[in-house]
Amino acid sequence: MAEIIKAILYGIVEGITEWLPISSTGHLILVEQLIPFQQTSEGFFDMFDVVIQLGAILAVVLLFWKQIWPFALTEKSRRGQTGIQAYFKKDIWVLWFKILVSCVPAAVIGVLFDDVFDKYFYNPVSVSIALILFGVAFLVVENWNKGRRPKVTKLSQITYQTALLIGIFQVIAAVFPGTSRSGATIVGALLLGVSRTVAAEYTFFLAIPVMFGASLLKVVKFGAVFTSMELALLLTGMAVSFVVSLFVLRFLMGYIKKHDFKVFGWYRIALGIVVLVYFGVAG
Repeated sequence: MAEIIKAILYGIVEGITEWLPISSTGHLILVEQLIPFQQTSEGFFDMFDVVIQLGAILAVVLLFWKQIWPFALTEKSRRGQTGIQAYFKKDIWVLWFKILVSCVPAAVIGVLFDDVFDKYFYNPVSVSIALILFGVAFLVVENWNKGRRPKVTKLSQITYQTALLIGIFQVIAAVFPGTSRSGATIVGALLLGVSRTVAAEYTFFLAIPVMFGASLLKVVKFGAVFTSMELALLLTGMAVSFVVSLFVLRFLMGYIKKHDFKVFGWYRIALGIVVLVYFGVAG
């Protein structure tokens, strides 16, 4: 029961931090340092802290289904035209092609160097440094962006070049836990002239193939063999992160319509300093 309670806590942390630009992986690594699982095999947590994010991803799928599902009755079908194209939403297919372009840089880097990143950067010191540096980045970018009118105010206005550049920013998060995948892509999108709302939505959609791919890679490396306890922990964490994400996503989309991201920058800096001090003293 104690381990299940820990999984619930991990799920709450994941559901909150996956979408706010404050790094879910970084927070999970820090929580694991304080209350680690005791009845799991070696390497379980390295897999768990990635696969648990699938619960949060399913929340995006549910909330934004109409915006991401490319099959439905179109104007052509309503006018009596038939054929497979009458059921394709062209604009959503184009969006998915752009998302796949954004996935390429992180996918290549992740497959080639995932073990290296795990070995050298998945620790509290690296996480805290990334929290602080990207917290400063948020403050700098928001100050630079103040008063500027975004060039991209609709998802359809994102070009393939912009999609690739956003994907390159995402690589930073793939390398350094604590950076925040959503944080890296949002900062990159803002610098490229994308509005906050569009940057957030694109980040949500980009997470779907990225996290499914990352989860598959982690499960394969772990061996896809779980004890009953490990499976219970994983499913519990995913379910809790799904429910919490439903609320957090609604909150964030409402928040960014009236506010900037500076508060998350200050939070990252404060947390990074606390972590450095705590683990410095503890060490």
